[in-house]
Amino acid sequence: MTEQMNLAQDEAVELTSELIRIDTSNTGELETTVGERAAAEYVRGKLEEVGYETVYVESGAPGRGNVFARLAGADPSRGALLIHGHLDVVPADPTEWSVHPFSGAVQDGYIWGRGAVDMKDMVAMTLAVARRFKRDGIVPPRDLVFAFLADEEAGGHYGSQWLVEHRPDLFDGVTEAVGEVGGFSVTLGEDVRAYTIEIAEKGIAWMRLRVRGRAGHGSMLHDDNAVTKLAAAVARLGAHEFPLVITDSVRAFFDSVASLTGVAFDEDDLPGAVAKLGPFSRVVGATLRDTANPTMLNAGYKANVIPSVAEAVVDCRVLPGREEAFLREVDEILGPDVEREWVSRLPAVETTFDGDLVAAMTAAVRAEDAGARTIPYVLSGGTDAKAIHTLGIRCFGFAPLQLPPDLDFTALFHGVDERVPVDAVRFGTRVLDRFLRNC
Repeated sequence: MTEQMNLAQDEAVELTSELIRIDTSNTGELETTVGERAAAEYVRGKLEEVGYETVYVESGAPGRGNVFARLAGADPSRGALLIHGHLDVVPADPTEWSVHPFSGAVQDGYIWGRGAVDMKDMVAMTLAVARRFKRDGIVPPRDLVFAFLADEEAGGHYGSQWLVEHRPDLFDGVTEAVGEVGGFSVTLGEDVRAYTIEIAEKGIAWMRLRVRGRAGHGSMLHDDNAVTKLAAAVARLGAHEFPLVITDSVRAFFDSVASLTGVAFDEDDLPGAVAKLGPFSRVVGATLRDTANPTMLNAGYKANVIPSVAEAVVDCRVLPGREEAFLREVDEILGPDVEREWVSRLPAVETTFDGDLVAAMTAAVRAEDAGARTIPYVLSGGTDAKAIHTLGIRCFGFAPLQLPPDLDFTALFHGVDERVPVDAVRFGTRVLDRFLRNC
């Protein structure tokens, strides 16, 4: 291994820690979201230090910083590859953590803190490799566009969504993209380690439900209570189980796992078959059906006043091709008294598990882990790919990490004591370096 590669790995660990120490908590409200400008300026400085020309854009509101840089490739006739990551994180309560969430502590073989896996590790690996390429004069086979974005944790309205609408020029020439959440290893058996490549993700449909009733005194009989009607509707929706649907992308995942392990996924008992995947079943199970989870309730202003309006917010995630059927089902469950409006509505994303880029990802992983296999999978959540793919860009999730078999990795996303193994970040930096030199 070269001295330059060792330097890039060391840098990736250091950069992950330093980025975590910049609190970029995104509350979803402009007044209380912090740190994105500071993180963007930090990234911009690291890029310009080695000679990149950067573009800094505040998208839609002061402080919502985004940074772009481009590295020219050997063949300008080829479409460019976008490598994107977000700088914001969800909030964290330090009283719940065993290590302060914004310490960036490196201890016990892990880098600790909010954003360690979502997704300052990938931002750091990307930044370390970009710096190595510029510093060492490495020319990739095609143009590389590096993008470090704001506001992903609240839907990208001040990040990717805004940039796609107002600054599409920053994506000129890009035909393919890689970002979160994929590339991490899943141990499927004693001798079977697979690396996930995200090829699809469910659509996001955050709905506000509203019920109107007759205001009145809390001590009296009342047959038109908005709170009662809303609570009943929300309970029906939250308890409802949407039908099982096997999309093309999910079937591709099942076929890949079956070929590696010999375990068949019996369609008569899919939940039981998926449960055999261990902790990873948490993600896979959520890609078998649409979901609608109530997350917020709001009504009233005094204990003895029956309010005239009650509201709830429901986090709905919808499989590719299911939106119309999903909405019909939701309206039947809610009934005629419930109004609904969109808080955020972002489409599902889906591509196929083939092509030169997938081959390059697979080759890069196997060069560092000879027994590895890559498998496609569907993400139950959402990423900035939801905006980026609207420009006709083919999107994948590929943030490579080799993980210990006993680490419940998916539980760390937005979880307490979020952390990433130091060795995984070093591994991912090597894989990303190989991938971008051969993409």
